[in-house]
Amino acid sequence: MDEIKGLRRKLFLLFIITFVSIFIFTVSSSRRNRSIPNHRRATSICPSHVSDQTITPLNNTKHLLVSAFKDQRVKGFDIRIIGVFRRDSIQPLHCRFCCEGSLSITTPANILQHSDNFGFPFVATDVMCPIPENCNATHVTLLPQPESGIASNQIWLPIRNRKTNMDEEEKLQFNFTVCISNLFGDYNNVLQFAQTLEMYRLLGVGRVVIYNTSCGPELDRLLQIYSQDGFLEIVPWPIHQHLNPSKGWLFSEHGGDVHYFGQLATLNECIYRSMERSRYVLLNDIDEIIMPYQHDNLMSMMNMLEEQHPNTGVFLIKNHIFPKKHFEPSGRFHLPQWIGLPGVNILEHIYREEPSINAYHPHKMILQPRLVEQTSVHEVIKHMGNHFQVPQEICRIIHVRVALQRALTLEELNVDKRLWDFHEKLVPNVDKVLKRAGLLNSEGQG
Repeated sequence: MDEIKGLRRKLFLLFIITFVSIFIFTVSSSRRNRSIPNHRRATSICPSHVSDQTITPLNNTKHLLVSAFKDQRVKGFDIRIIGVFRRDSIQPLHCRFCCEGSLSITTPANILQHSDNFGFPFVATDVMCPIPENCNATHVTLLPQPESGIASNQIWLPIRNRKTNMDEEEKLQFNFTVCISNLFGDYNNVLQFAQTLEMYRLLGVGRVVIYNTSCGPELDRLLQIYSQDGFLEIVPWPIHQHLNPSKGWLFSEHGGDVHYFGQLATLNECIYRSMERSRYVLLNDIDEIIMPYQHDNLMSMMNMLEEQHPNTGVFLIKNHIFPKKHFEPSGRFHLPQWIGLPGVNILEHIYREEPSINAYHPHKMILQPRLVEQTSVHEVIKHMGNHFQVPQEICRIIHVRVALQRALTLEELNVDKRLWDFHEKLVPNVDKVLKRAGLLNSEGQG
């Protein structure tokens, strides 16, 4: 009997200890939950679908999203989403974040259309989002209503440029990045492309970014070689799958949905893509070379310009046309191994137009990306610091293309052999990359 009573006492004590333990755990958990912000108490269900595309349709709208970047240079906002929005159907939007696996509360978005739209229905757009307090955001999505639920097909964008306290001089991977806005229309100018990229290598460029809608088969082989080397970053740009892109710059003349295959969105995206990796960004077309005329490389030129013009974020470079209809008469660089290759041999074109004082001549630019918010094609829309127009005796754009001033005779053009200063390294480097792409062999074109 005594043994039974002893057993009962032990069971009762065990019950009391278990009850007290459960009570203490419940109170402790409740206190911990009250101390955690709302966005951290949400169910860990994000992100369910992360976009792996370079163009992502925004659910239940006519808008397209490109990419999201952390950008704390604008007071009150932390995230910049670059997109292409239809101007006549812009409605309020709200930002929701994934905070290391948990949903945040929503915050109101500020939608900024870029001022240059050239009359087209769709325009490059920035969506600015504030991040809720105590949220270490990794992904962002946009919603039409505040605090609305997350649909099963909701698409999230990863947030880039999340480094903190970056020491510019120590952490930047490249001194110069060239941004080429768009390849389209089965572009296949292989020889000029190779010459341009190899010229930029000699000038000190470490990386080229190109947005590719379509290109010819030979150029595609060359792109893959440069990509394998890590010198070229190819960003797929299937804008034609979403919109009717224009091949011209003005809606009233060319029609379509968006200017030049979405050129303004890609130029801005490239600036932000390069912000944590490159000291300078060059914005120019694939048939243009930003060429220093008093220095052997871009870094030496920029060191001089920055010393003379501190706190300058935008350097404007004047365009100079080298008409491709005029050839250097000796044929010195009419090389047999390049005969039959698609494209223009820029070394054969040494005659330069003098820009007319009565005409507008668009610039291209060298930028410090951390001092730029928004850009157009030929000028920056929003930036910090100063801008400076570089004198043409210091730097010009070598632009081999159809003549701009078609009435000029050969005698009225200037002889400019600046490219020839680099021929000893340029020619073998071009041959080497063309051969690697299977476009050249020792006897001639393969």
